[in-house]
Amino acid sequence: MGHLLGIAIRHRKRGEMQELASAHVTVSTGVADDFRGKPGNRQVTVLSMEDWQTTCNEINRILPWPTRRANLYIEGIDLHNTAKQHLHIGQLILLITRETDPCKRMQEAHEELFEALAKRWRGGVCCRVIQAGDIAIGDQVELIDAP
Repeated sequence: MGHLLGIAIRHRKRGEMQELASAHVTVSTGVADDFRGKPGNRQVTVLSMEDWQTTCNEINRILPWPTRRANLYIEGIDLHNTAKQHLHIGQLILLITRETDPCKRMQEAHEELFEALAKRWRGGVCCRVIQAGDIAIGDQVELIDAP
């Protein structure tokens, strides 16, 4: 069992990440007001604290987690090879669709970040919303095999 440590959105492409204490997440909008929240296999992105810390240690730089541009920041769940499993965060259910591949924005943030994130699913996972729900920092997170 893990916990939700952070929620972030951006209102436009390449926009600044805005951290939130809580959010409404739906099948049609993803994390409310997020630019990428349209239905699809990359509707919500999730990053684990453990993978982010490993990445920062590898590049010898402490960067704030929104640098990764993920929507949700969790602890206590290993996201490696979890495609087709469900993440439960309160009433919210997400289907993990694939690994989140690092993009060129990561190279802009730090010269070694792209390469470090490309290892062992460290960049997190992409998800599709299966069941809507309200989420807040501190909510429990559970990884469950999809039915």
